[in-house]
Amino acid sequence: MSAILTNERPQPDQVLVAIVDYVLNYKIESKRAWHTAFYCFLDTIGCGLEALTYPACTKLLGPIVPGTIVPNGAKVPGTNYQLDPVQAAFNIGAIVRWLDFNDTWLAAEWGHPSDNLGGILATADWLSRTEIAQGRKSLKAKAVLEAMIMAHEIQGVLALENSFNRVGLDHVILVKVASTAVVGKLLGLNREELLNAVSLAFVDGQALRTYRHAPNTGSRKSWAAGDATSRAVRLALIAKTGEMGYPSVLTAPVWGFYDVLFKGNVFKFQREYGTYVMENILFKISFPAEFHAQTAVEAAIQLQQQLRNFGKDSADIARVTIRTHEAAIRIIDKKGPLHNPADRDHCIQYMVAVPLIFGRLTAEDYEDQVAADPRIDDLRNRIFCVEDSQFTRDYHNPQKRAISNALTVELKDGTVLPELIVEYPIGHPRRREEGIPKLIEKYKINLARVFSEKQQRQLLEVTLDYDTFIDLDVSELMNLYAR
Repeated sequence: MSAILTNERPQPDQVLVAIVDYVLNYKIESKRAWHTAFYCFLDTIGCGLEALTYPACTKLLGPIVPGTIVPNGAKVPGTNYQLDPVQAAFNIGAIVRWLDFNDTWLAAEWGHPSDNLGGILATADWLSRTEIAQGRKSLKAKAVLEAMIMAHEIQGVLALENSFNRVGLDHVILVKVASTAVVGKLLGLNREELLNAVSLAFVDGQALRTYRHAPNTGSRKSWAAGDATSRAVRLALIAKTGEMGYPSVLTAPVWGFYDVLFKGNVFKFQREYGTYVMENILFKISFPAEFHAQTAVEAAIQLQQQLRNFGKDSADIARVTIRTHEAAIRIIDKKGPLHNPADRDHCIQYMVAVPLIFGRLTAEDYEDQVAADPRIDDLRNRIFCVEDSQFTRDYHNPQKRAISNALTVELKDGTVLPELIVEYPIGHPRRREEGIPKLIEKYKINLARVFSEKQQRQLLEVTLDYDTFIDLDVSELMNLYAR
């Protein structure tokens, strides 16, 4: 005999309420958060510009129907596309994420909160152009930074204690939820409409992690966040029409998110929403590598120089042992054939072998022409991972958030090089002073990939100074980034 369920409309789940009240009511006062968001914006745009040099990415860009012209549409940086906000969000989100070179957040769940910029920037630009067309004023760039801080916070705080990957779901669910919330605010949704919008994000079918793991690792992982942030814009627009939401989307027995997709578990929270995530975000500055391998790559480059000093090279290596943390082993410890660039940038052995051989790791090093070098697979077969429980504890420690890797190289003549440990990558908050100048240099290099010298100068004049930047009209800023 089946249980009788009440049909009384419930109050919204507290998780929805906390997100919406944060977005609508929280006042950001942290200078550290504002300035970190500024650097995050520059770095994220630069990552997107570099992705435009890869045909596998650019083939996905543009309007769904070729030739479509959208009055007052949002522009896509580095291109001549001007699109509706949903498709523009996909385009921007895809280029930002394509090379796995934008920022990272590591906790119980992993992710890249700047993926949300796709929806934020597309919506802000479209709204600004629409306002100008109607005789009103554009949004300022500071509104974009505010939305970024809040999206980072929502995605990151949800990730602190809740592992979506352990139930087979991809972290882009958090991009969808965070983008829906902040885009909804940009669109002017009231509290009820915003609650409806966020509930719609959770009630969606969610992406599986299939495309991130062997034996199916593939290029969808490079556009999945673009898909999520564009879907967020669509859902926020649907909610703006007055479409209803689903208040117990998480907690409803049998049919709710917790029972259907989270093995009956409820979300846990380490802290309330504020500015913690943006303040502590991890930048990928030196290497376009899956973040759990960043410190391993840095160590490998130093070890390659040591080998050269001894008159040795990768052919002299008998074995490499990587002492690492549990998350790295679960995600990127990989043996066997690697079938595409997406496969390679999720293999720690590949990401260590390349710098041990060449003394570098760039986005081009994941492409077929480099991967065809037989020395890489030969060395991969001699690289082994072991978990260090202290590294795993330090990884989860909120006061440390270390991403430690330690490499030991044994040579064929019996020589063992001293173990080289790197606990914090250059993009870590503990290395901000060292990292920001390199982040700016990365941004300049990426501008030069796409724009003329004149356009580069114009962009650098207005985007490198924080006070000048935050007062820019979004429409003006996006005009400067257009081709």
